[in-house]
Amino acid sequence: MQNNPSEFQHERSAEGEIQETENVSYRISDYDYELPQELIAQQPIEPRDASRLLVVHRATGALEHRHFRDIGDYLREGDLLIANQSRVIPARLLGKREGTGGAVEVLLLAQRADLGPDTWEALVRPGRRLREGARILFGDDQAAGLPPRLQGEILRRTEAGGRLIRFTLTPEYLTLLAQRHATPPAVAQVIEEIGRMPLPPYIREPLANPERYQTVYARIAGSAAAPTAGLHFTPELLDRLRAQGVRIGFVTLHVGLDTFRPVDVEDVRDHKMHSEEIDIDEATAELINETRRAGRRVVAVGTTSVRVLESVASLFNGQVRAYHGHTNLFITPGYRFKVVDALITNFHLPRSTLILLVSAFAGKALIEKAYQEAIRQRYRFYSFGDAMLLL
Repeated sequence: MQNNPSEFQHERSAEGEIQETENVSYRISDYDYELPQELIAQQPIEPRDASRLLVVHRATGALEHRHFRDIGDYLREGDLLIANQSRVIPARLLGKREGTGGAVEVLLLAQRADLGPDTWEALVRPGRRLREGARILFGDDQAAGLPPRLQGEILRRTEAGGRLIRFTLTPEYLTLLAQRHATPPAVAQVIEEIGRMPLPPYIREPLANPERYQTVYARIAGSAAAPTAGLHFTPELLDRLRAQGVRIGFVTLHVGLDTFRPVDVEDVRDHKMHSEEIDIDEATAELINETRRAGRRVVAVGTTSVRVLESVASLFNGQVRAYHGHTNLFITPGYRFKVVDALITNFHLPRSTLILLVSAFAGKALIEKAYQEAIRQRYRFYSFGDAMLLL
């Protein structure tokens, strides 16, 4: 397995760069659209595969209105689905600043093992007063007379405006455990217990079942947001697809800062993508290569899966191999896809890196046509919304 982020950066700039292409707009204002607020889905639909599916045929521009449970009608024996198995962590922590007691909200974005144990990159609010050395206390239970269990120390500010925070158990909590002859838990376990699910800001209603913001195959914890294209699959649907000869493989991309950061420059070529951790193992890489050799299709489940596949292919001159490292690949119109033949995706926010990616895959004009049709037909948008299949 390869593990060399610096080598990836070199190859990324050679193979994954934004291609200068005629008749391609690099103005982010050209990737804007008006969406009625009532079309922003506030709750997931039941069952998962009852969501609607807008099928987009890239070759002809034709659109079809189906339901997600029908997706097998468009998949063939030998096709390979590649899905992101990352699991959302309860990354929203509510705490108090040590000394003043002021309320602090922390959103964990990415674990930074390279900087030491239990160190995270995070967004903090309010941020201006939380400088290097400040401490935040989490997980107290005043009603039960329990001290804060967790403390976070601000190490430094990041270039993107976030913070690097190192978490430890508080001395008061360790003293209490010693008095009770109890074994101290891991910091990750405490975060799991006291954290809250980090729903996107456009979802204003509480989620009754946090598992509905996880895919049914999520198993590797690390994301600050769900890879939402996969939310539509049920175990039964996956079984039906396997029974018709569709193969399924898994990669990992832990969704981080860029999900929460809009493109805030007019020329998208000036936008800086943040790094996200990715992983593809030997077995999955071979499955992809077998599929390509057989002339079958690689169907990415979501934009995160696209970025894993295209990042690895950019690193290895179009080939797919096992890899663990980081990617900051930014896919915009003009990019030449190397691996992905079809894409399952949700409807994305305007002026976002994700709408740029789907426009690169299907063409800006066709994506505009599909989105306007979805609005006319009252599709549900964003994380808990309906899906598209780009063929």
